[in-house]
Amino acid sequence: MSTVMTLLITTLSWAQTDPLARKAPPSWQISSSASYTSGDYGTNIRTTSIYVPFTLKRFFSDGSIAVTVPWVSIRSDGGITFVGEGGHGQNRRQRGKGSGSSGSGSGSSGSGSDDDGDGDVDDDDNIPGIQSKKTTRSGLGDVTLSGRYYVLNEQDYLPSIAGTGFVKFPTANENKGLGTGEFDGGFGIELSKSLTRDLILYLDGGYAILGEPPGTQLNNPWRYDAGLGYYITDSLVISAFYEESRAIAAASPNPRDIFGSLNYTISPMFRIYASGLAGLSNGAPDYSASGGISIRF
Repeated sequence: MSTVMTLLITTLSWAQTDPLARKAPPSWQISSSASYTSGDYGTNIRTTSIYVPFTLKRFFSDGSIAVTVPWVSIRSDGGITFVGEGGHGQNRRQRGKGSGSSGSGSGSSGSGSDDDGDGDVDDDDNIPGIQSKKTTRSGLGDVTLSGRYYVLNEQDYLPSIAGTGFVKFPTANENKGLGTGEFDGGFGIELSKSLTRDLILYLDGGYAILGEPPGTQLNNPWRYDAGLGYYITDSLVISAFYEESRAIAAASPNPRDIFGSLNYTISPMFRIYASGLAGLSNGAPDYSASGGISIRF
């Protein structure tokens, strides 16, 4: 038997018997979700959208990096352009205990979103009194590269702190309104603090720089949210957030909403979630519902 073969057999035998090897934390995660959103955004045109991101994430001891590839479908009777959020929605849905530098914190897809996991629609062609036939446009969305770096673990009176960032690539068909056809980028900060054994406070904020298609002028949006998470059991957590962001169109009101979610850890490998959103302003969708699953390995 060759020396290389002997070394390989010895290594595999150690990995099967050594308890530390068996308990090594997962380094990768694949996840997917589906979101359905509906609203008129303060106009006389109702728009519905379906957003289905597929995310591959790599965990490190002090952070993570993820790539999100989404499928987008928009149904409306007006000129609508889909604008992503860099995975912010994915962040808020999955955050919970263990989101510090251990690498067990879930991330973005970015939002992902973001990347990926969330999106906004912007009515950039609405003409009052003129109605066109309702149409559906579907296809590949904008691919997002996102990352998170854990700056500080929670200590005594100090919260855990993480920095985030994303770059959105213009892979969607802008002629169909599935994207702007421009690069976007942004950064943010996430804070969390345990108030009791089962109650956690969350505060997030961020800023995005949007690429502007020819002939348009968009605001670079800031965003923030504040919420609480409560562990009903060690495996089931319920969360609620208040969210607001700057409208990307100058004449539009800021989107404001209430977001709630349920996250259930089936096993160290499998997690599922369900969430819902209710708009509080004309700039936000009327409602949104989503669900997803993640697998760690």
